[in-house]
Amino acid sequence: MNYREAYGMFACNGILFNHESPLRGETFVTRKITRAVAAIVLGLQDKLYLGNLDARRDWGHAKDYVEAMWRILQQDKPEDFVIATGITTPVRDFVRMAFDEVGIELAFIGEGVNETAVVTACRDKEFVLPIGKEVVAVDPHYFRPTEVELLIGDPTKAQTKLDWQPKYDLPALVKEMVAADVEVFRKKEVAQFEHLIG
Repeated sequence: MNYREAYGMFACNGILFNHESPLRGETFVTRKITRAVAAIVLGLQDKLYLGNLDARRDWGHAKDYVEAMWRILQQDKPEDFVIATGITTPVRDFVRMAFDEVGIELAFIGEGVNETAVVTACRDKEFVLPIGKEVVAVDPHYFRPTEVELLIGDPTKAQTKLDWQPKYDLPALVKEMVAADVEVFRKKEVAQFEHLIG
């Protein structure tokens, strides 16, 4: 007789740290960043406004986390697991990585609410912005009243008991999200053009 047969219920808790994908809601900071990058390089948005650029988060790919949830439910006994990458990254670095995916290099200038990011180089002929253009600024409106500076999870138990290892690292996640949002905005541009000439 297994656990389910003996007790009639198999209940587990998964404590999942930030799990992202191109389907992430547009108000979450990762998707807000990748959408803004796409819109800025396509000339549809002027600047990205963010809150605390020093905040550090443990970001993983939603696909990896779904696999972890499935593995949790395959265990003989129900247990609780933390699902995370164990790696923390500042929001500022996520921004830098996202712009880098479209060949835009940034320099961050200033501190706190006065910090901005300006374009220092464009490596992709398809996405060219003026050198020195300010593309990121801090808006105190986006600071959380109870900001958590550091979020990081310990995936050791999931790795050892579930034999779970993420297949995506953060650069792969950022690459996928930026590419998807560039495609989204390109389709919107085509749809608007077709509507005008239709």
